[in-house]
Amino acid sequence: MFFNNYFIHHLFILTTSLLIHGQDNTVDNYEKKKPNIVIINIDDLGYKDLGFMGSTYYETPHIDRLSKEGMSFSNAYSGASNCAPSRACLLSGLNTPRHGIYTVSPSARGHIKTRKLIPIKNKDHLNDSIFTLPKMLRSADYVTGSIGKWHVGDNPKKQGIQYNVGGSSKGNPGINGYFSPYNIDYIENGPEGEYLTDRLTDEAITYIEKFKDSTFFLYLPYYTVHTPIMGKQELIEKFKSKKSEEGQSRADYAAMIYSMDQNVGRILNKLKKEGLEENTLVIFTSDNGGIRAISRQTPLRAGKGSYYEGGIRVPLIVKWPKRIKSNATSDQLVSNLDFYPTLQSIVKPLQKAPLLDGINLEKVLYDNAKIERNLFFHFPIYLQKYDANQDQGRDPLFRTRPGSVIISGEWKLHEYFEDGGLELYNLRTDIGETKNLTNQEPKITEQLHHELKNWRALTNAPVPSEANDLFDPDYLH
Repeated sequence: MFFNNYFIHHLFILTTSLLIHGQDNTVDNYEKKKPNIVIINIDDLGYKDLGFMGSTYYETPHIDRLSKEGMSFSNAYSGASNCAPSRACLLSGLNTPRHGIYTVSPSARGHIKTRKLIPIKNKDHLNDSIFTLPKMLRSADYVTGSIGKWHVGDNPKKQGIQYNVGGSSKGNPGINGYFSPYNIDYIENGPEGEYLTDRLTDEAITYIEKFKDSTFFLYLPYYTVHTPIMGKQELIEKFKSKKSEEGQSRADYAAMIYSMDQNVGRILNKLKKEGLEENTLVIFTSDNGGIRAISRQTPLRAGKGSYYEGGIRVPLIVKWPKRIKSNATSDQLVSNLDFYPTLQSIVKPLQKAPLLDGINLEKVLYDNAKIERNLFFHFPIYLQKYDANQDQGRDPLFRTRPGSVIISGEWKLHEYFEDGGLELYNLRTDIGETKNLTNQEPKITEQLHHELKNWRALTNAPVPSEANDLFDPDYLH
């Protein structure tokens, strides 16, 4: 009898203990559960091409709502000023000197007689041996999918992606490419006239449905709003009848943005419908600035392909319910290089990247903390003009000539290798980069130039020095 009472007493204690600890573990597991991750990377979307960023012409109600549901950033930057290098930065976590992709090849753009230097040779793709963001996430037991533009390799499946639709080395949809039949790879044609942005969203929704019971990573790099500018005709008519604003008046471009927003809304609604919203971390951004001749980002100077603000400052929203406060804003200096180290810290993979150039943004996201840091950009190449009258470049022939940039707090320094030129701007008082302050602020100029040169030495950044014998200072192209 004593034995039975003793056994029953201790069985009760053991059972109660297991139940209590089981409940604790349930809470712990919920807190520790890895989030699904969705990165929506729009192509060539300008800083002010969204309603919540200041446009009154373009209509983006779903993205505007997203900005209220998460944290939006006013000082967010792409890793580079055009497609391939920016995407390489995001997917590798490495700045351009480390992966060698500086532009969409070739690096010798523009007329040969207008280039003083022989530019550094460009790599087309990330080396398959690089431990990419998708590879890291696979090490953390994520299913990895990319739906849309890849552009940093021939096949995303060689670089960590398990499920690919529409991604290869191609950087745009091609002539008439936004309507089926398509010109891109790894996608079957839909019904004639099907819109590519809609189709990619359909594929993304299928992916979410298929892997909703797993932990998934969805990289959704839409081809839109890259050229060719092609919107649905009924939407073009809608915006033709709407009052435009100076520099933002193209109805076909507005139609593309509207379709993009509608499809982002479809993704967000799908996550909600499937009960995945609370444990899904969503990042919305652009790979670089927009083309100024298509859509101006005033007061930002220049656009895609330039390292003035219009080429590299981009929209950014991060949403993760219960972890990131809604309707939050941050003026923290951030880059798409920061996505990798932040996600790596969150998911805690078995294998970590050996080297990353960004910073972990968790303190910023959770506590709206401030982190002192510098941003660096390196472009030892040439990018020819789009439109000499509208580009707002340093000269009318090029959007970019070889050089480097550092942003440190409110200060930004440009260095140009052809002539050793330096340009210093205070972005707090002169976001349009109109007043070069190198003469007024020689100490700041010297300090930032010193830090920029040290960073190039640290990253083994190649600086072009070989003169171009065919350069003709009197030649005008």
